[in-house]
Amino acid sequence: MGLQFGVFDHIEPTPGVDLNSLYKHRLDQIEMFDKAGFYGYHLAEHHTPAVHSLAPSQNVFLSAASQRTSHIKLCPTIYVLPLHHPLRLIEEICMLDHLSDGRLEIGVGRGGVLEAYFWGSDSDVEDNFNKYKETLDIVRLGLVSEHLTYKGQFYEFDELPMRLRPYQSPRPPMWYMRNTETAAMEGMNCIVVGNLADFGPNVSRFRTIWEEAHGDSKSELPKIGLVNHIVIANTEQEALDAAGPAWDEYIWNLSAPRRIEAENRGLTQFLKELNPRPEGLPDRTADSERYVSTVRQDKYLEKEPGNIGESNRSAGFRAVAGTPEMICEYLDAYLETGANYFVCAFHFGNMPDEVAQRSIRLFVDKVMPKYV
Repeated sequence: MGLQFGVFDHIEPTPGVDLNSLYKHRLDQIEMFDKAGFYGYHLAEHHTPAVHSLAPSQNVFLSAASQRTSHIKLCPTIYVLPLHHPLRLIEEICMLDHLSDGRLEIGVGRGGVLEAYFWGSDSDVEDNFNKYKETLDIVRLGLVSEHLTYKGQFYEFDELPMRLRPYQSPRPPMWYMRNTETAAMEGMNCIVVGNLADFGPNVSRFRTIWEEAHGDSKSELPKIGLVNHIVIANTEQEALDAAGPAWDEYIWNLSAPRRIEAENRGLTQFLKELNPRPEGLPDRTADSERYVSTVRQDKYLEKEPGNIGESNRSAGFRAVAGTPEMICEYLDAYLETGANYFVCAFHFGNMPDEVAQRSIRLFVDKVMPKYV
């Protein structure tokens, strides 16, 4: 399998753009991705009081996208499973899989306990994780069963007829985000959030655990990719000028509103860490001594501001800004990790639509042809 390209999106608010227009702009972009040959469009799920997602119901938005596209995979990444009733989710998955003629791919995760608290769900980290696992078990079972029987801590079903079945057999492919070890053990494709310097060990880790758990079948080689926030212009300075303010706004949207809401309400149990991890889960970052990166340690991996036109204003995250030629150099380094999926985030923060459109056009016209 050669390198394939995907898009990761939050759909954040843009100053001066109403919600109706924002949705239309994004659907226009997805049409561009579809025609250009991108593999998948990955849409995040976040809910109030967060502000970095104006499409909290991914299925509603992706059903619209399904009618505007013909080839691109539509990938909710991720469904926050503790916030979903499993039967409702099974039914909507089946509907969307048919509406898209079998182009749905399913991302799953547990989400954060602060969001669960505001939604009246299980905000204890262990209960939240157990609800995630139980919901995942039910969804997997319900998608392939004529009758659903299940007895768990949160849900119980007895020979319930499954009237809707997915278009794809036995069910759509699945994705897991951030944790390469969990993704590999569960037999899911993986998207990592971080930077290129840490990505190579994660690719090695993912491949090794996948082969240990599922064998080395090349016909079943999974996808693994890193989210790359990309801004492209004809000059490096023009790209940097566009990336800086958008990146700052993206980081604020991602981290500040929920914390501010927790502080205002005195929710001190959430302030130390907004997304604590349950006991026993593997770390999200690879053991660099066991999984050695093959990426050369050159200017593309250093953390000094300015290299490859990067805006590096939050630890572990990067926006890569530059000319098409510079993005190709970055992609050459990316390929050395052994990854087979390159995930672009073109539209983030308060970025105007025309800036994102320019990056997309330059990427499609001057970057992608060198790698497909």
